[in-house]
Amino acid sequence: MDKVKVIVDTREMRTIVVKKLFELGAKIESKRLEVGDFVLSERVCVERKTVKDFLQSIIDGRLFEQVSNLTANYEKPVIIVEGSSDIYTEKMMHPNAIRGAIASLAIDFRIPIIQTTSEEETALFLYMIAAREQLDKKVSVNIRGGKKPLEDNYIQEYIISGFPGIGRETARRILKHFKTIKNFINSDTKELMKIEKIGKKKAKRIKELIEKEWKE
Repeated sequence: MDKVKVIVDTREMRTIVVKKLFELGAKIESKRLEVGDFVLSERVCVERKTVKDFLQSIIDGRLFEQVSNLTANYEKPVIIVEGSSDIYTEKMMHPNAIRGAIASLAIDFRIPIIQTTSEEETALFLYMIAAREQLDKKVSVNIRGGKKPLEDNYIQEYIISGFPGIGRETARRILKHFKTIKNFINSDTKELMKIEKIGKKKAKRIKELIEKEWKE
């Protein structure tokens, strides 16, 4: 049987994941990847994140820029979230915010998320996917494209959807009505209530957050 080939980002080369891939018999090729961490075929690229890094990337918006680049360049991108801790018990963010981000990845980007407990398990998944692509489906291994700027409209939707009770669809309705984030911020509760699914209670909470002083 031919060897499975895995193209690995240079920053991942010292990990246990790569060591385990080598032990499994994979041919490792190291390159500085602009998109993703592991290329398993010309259509499959994997972004690997620890639980904490996954959560932090949601908070700072980095995750959605990364997945935008993944989907722009690869037909079947995958995200691996690695770690034994429960993703919802970390204190970094509210569980509903995590669920919302995961739902967005699944519905808006159509990206599967694989959770693993260790670097060894991550390597096993990578090897299995690579073998399925290269040996079973005969798909070649190629690096495709590079980073592309995240579209402004997506960034605007992401900012608005950060408010409690505001999903992506409601964020789009808000932007369609107000045109700009500035207009949204400067609006009053009465104007906010003109948006479908924003009642008095939700509008009041939005204004409360906009006007509340931040405390360290």
